Amino acid sequence: MKTVALIGTFDTKGAEYSYIKKQIEKLGLNVLTIHVGVFEPAFKPDVSNQQVAKAAGSDIHSLAERKDRAYATEVLSLGVKKIVPKLYEEGRFDGVLSFGGTGGTSLVAPGMRELPIGVPKIIVSTVASGDTSPYIGTSDLILIPSIVDVAGLNKISVQIFNNAVLAMAGLLKFEAEPFSSDKPLIAASMFGVTTPAVNFARNYLEERGYEVLVFHATGIGGKTMESLIQSGFFHGVLDLTTTEWADELVGGVLNAGPNRLEAASKTQTPQVVSVGALDMVNFGPYDTVPEKFKTRQLYKHNPTVTLMRTTVEENRQFGEKIAEKLNLAEAYTTLIIPEKGVSGIDVVGEPFYGEKEDKVLFQTLIEQITNPVVEIIQRPEAINDKTFAEFAAQKLITLIEEKEGKNNE
Repeated sequence: MKTVALIGTFDTKGAEYSYIKKQIEKLGLNVLTIHVGVFEPAFKPDVSNQQVAKAAGSDIHSLAERKDRAYATEVLSLGVKKIVPKLYEEGRFDGVLSFGGTGGTSLVAPGMRELPIGVPKIIVSTVASGDTSPYIGTSDLILIPSIVDVAGLNKISVQIFNNAVLAMAGLLKFEAEPFSSDKPLIAASMFGVTTPAVNFARNYLEERGYEVLVFHATGIGGKTMESLIQSGFFHGVLDLTTTEWADELVGGVLNAGPNRLEAASKTQTPQVVSVGALDMVNFGPYDTVPEKFKTRQLYKHNPTVTLMRTTVEENRQFGEKIAEKLNLAEAYTTLIIPEKGVSGIDVVGEPFYGEKEDKVLFQTLIEQITNPVVEIIQRPEAINDKTFAEFAAQKLITLIEEKEGKNNE
């Protein structure tokens, strides 16, 4: 019989969690209750708040006496982060469920993010809308909008609670047949305007026995890819789409943070890098573009995405930043420059074609990359040309085989 870990503040939301616990048990599932509130719970939990506090090197009584809610939340969140993965490794539960507002969500989400990808993890939350990246991070945590606050049992809250319980039961009871493959894994970065390139490269690699995981370069996609590279998931990285640096440096909405393009270098994972979609910065709907950019060249990609053409000076900055990151590499790194355009709309006849902008980007990269292990190759094609994409894929295979050869010596 499968077990659901039910994590929450059983002191302030005791009635709600008592109801939810009974609903889970009615479906034939076991429940492991973990109390993360500061005060005495409404019912006896399987894992006490004292155990959670102890996992963080603290004591629940001292937390209560301090009367500092923010501090208590911080300590208990650390305890959850430590104790939840441990309980999972011990086989104590199969999926994890929680309910809360901003405080409750912030308290339990870090612990849930520590669980492996694929472990069912759901929070019914008042903040399940807008920018949820602080809670989800690079995990597969599911946030369900609570609609009303998690405060009492009423016509709406009970329906939402029941739906979440049924969702968890479905995830645990109806397991899909696992997909098993012993093929070496490749990470690839893609954007809408570099899709042809990545599809050509993916087909080329898969025909030669590799499995390609494609990450959408939307900020969280780049962060997730970097995280998995750092964890050693991949044999190689085909990072054709480094557009997230444009948003990071100029102020777009799809940035991946200051550590993008570091993981492969740090782990010596073979990588082929290019400059896909650095012709653009991303914003939301047209009316959300910051006023200071209203006079720039804008392009409505779709009703929810507005693109802004990058300037000569911005491309110089991109070149400097990518060079800085590639200069960290210790081995197995190639930069390939597509001389005829960096995206589907940066080619002759398309709206973002910018010969001057691209030339500055390319020249800056060539001048600023001083690391002798980084091979720079200039190709007389656009990034989405099949010959460019297949050349990049073959180059990555060569780097992977080079590394394997050295490891076998």
